[in-house]
Amino acid sequence: MNYISNFVDTDSVINPLLDNGYLPHPIIRLGIRRQLADRLQSIATTSLEAGYESKMKYVELLRERPIAIETSTANEQHYEVGTSVLKGMLGPRMKYSACLYKKGGETLGEAEIRMLELYVERAELRDGMSVLDLGCGWGSASLYFAEIFPNSKITAFSNSRTQKEYIDSVAQSKGFSNLTVITGDVVDYEFPPSTYDRVISIELFEHMKNYALLLRKMSLTLRPSGKLFVHIFAHATTPYDFESGWMTEHFFTGGTMPSADLLLYFQDDLRVKRQWWVSGMHYSKTCEDWLTTMLGNKEGIWKGLVETYGETGALTWWNRWQVFYLACSELFRWEGGDTWGVSHYLFEKAE
Repeated sequence: MNYISNFVDTDSVINPLLDNGYLPHPIIRLGIRRQLADRLQSIATTSLEAGYESKMKYVELLRERPIAIETSTANEQHYEVGTSVLKGMLGPRMKYSACLYKKGGETLGEAEIRMLELYVERAELRDGMSVLDLGCGWGSASLYFAEIFPNSKITAFSNSRTQKEYIDSVAQSKGFSNLTVITGDVVDYEFPPSTYDRVISIELFEHMKNYALLLRKMSLTLRPSGKLFVHIFAHATTPYDFESGWMTEHFFTGGTMPSADLLLYFQDDLRVKRQWWVSGMHYSKTCEDWLTTMLGNKEGIWKGLVETYGETGALTWWNRWQVFYLACSELFRWEGGDTWGVSHYLFEKAE
């Protein structure tokens, strides 16, 4: 993400040091924190009036853009990496998004469940519903919904063949007959009209641009009175694009950092029923747990990295994933989780 771009890019010496693992984590964290301060300074405005003027220009720009850009690149960066790589980093349910440490002392696996339970509550899910998990990742939500709602029809939508293979294998092993996985690109995929009672989207909207077109698509595939639940990481006040820098190049090409209120400006087809803020501290803790898990599973992860990137690329990407988790953790813990965090939205379609 751009918050570490200067730290990584202004000195041509830094990239080789990071890629070869020569810099200790405390030094990397220090550099990230300095660049977070620079990022906040770069997006700051001189007054509240100027801040809203800038935000409105950004909203209008999004309305003029396609639904998403660089989707194939983003897919390659995160989702076509060998499943064994992410399996060695994530929790037991392979939830590749913020988890919830409700009491503070949860294990990663427990925190995965706590956030999944929160989705059920906030999306107002009930057994017997037809549910679309849009941008399903490795299926943590889809598999959980299929498990606790045996009479529901769950559709998982992903643009990754490796994710589909993984989800299908887990569903088969658990005997789930109520889960279907579809592979496609949300930009041009034609979702069936008036089909779903709920659409759930967990950290997909950050890869999107034209929210008006995307929400229209979701409205068309929802049944009357259907609801869309969105989990999206965000800056508290100011949206911006990932335009250049280390994070953009390696992990988040074409990405968006929304503001917490950004989707409120795109209620043409769906109306917001409720919004929540989840402290960034939960995401920081998630990233720290991912990093710890990763460092404890080097042997298995290394094999997957070699399969994906070859022998010469394995070392580079072993170190890049560490920088990625460090950067995300430092970002979300800034000012106690009140600057960057997670927004939850519940949209509703008219009857």
